[in-house]
Amino acid sequence: MNLSSELLSLLAPFVTFAFSMSATPGPNNMMLTASGANHGFQRTLPHMLGITAGCMALMSAVAMGLGALFQQWPQLQLALKVSGCIYLLWLAWKIARAPAPDAQGSKVARPFTFWQAAAFQFANPKAWIMAISGVASFTLSGDQFLLSALVVILLMGLVNLPSIALWAGFGVALGRLLRSAYHWRLFNLTMGGLTASCVAMILL
Repeated sequence: MNLSSELLSLLAPFVTFAFSMSATPGPNNMMLTASGANHGFQRTLPHMLGITAGCMALMSAVAMGLGALFQQWPQLQLALKVSGCIYLLWLAWKIARAPAPDAQGSKVARPFTFWQAAAFQFANPKAWIMAISGVASFTLSGDQFLLSALVVILLMGLVNLPSIALWAGFGVALGRLLRSAYHWRLFNLTMGGLTASCVAMILL
């Protein structure tokens, strides 16, 4: 892989961009915090891997021309944003209503699977913003487009996974502090509310 000096000059800014988009609060990280607290780090791993794989797949789709469709038909982007926000509100409701772990002898609802988390990225407005901005801002034109797109997609995966893992680990740490069903209920209500608040951040 022969990286040009122009492409090399974009690597550090893109890593900063990828970290800021991956590590800042958003739907994925709110759900990972809740999952880490309720299910533990190991059971949340498929969720994390699915997020990273889904983000990379979404960036690949945008690089192959899906983003151009939004420029031609902005109504499609609006429809996706609205449907994604509705789905996000439903997920927030599920998190808020989740019982405490081991309540009545059973665990809370299962954590996201790899495929559920990957598919959610295509309905996640923040992931679309990240994919479109990343491909538009950090790829090169002409003969270097494919190589630059491949580099930024791979870098996104390398930066995204450890960044979101911090939120799952944070959730695990919080879970160890919750000693009663009341505390768990308050935690899940808070996480559901924070997840729902991401809709306002997306639409504004």
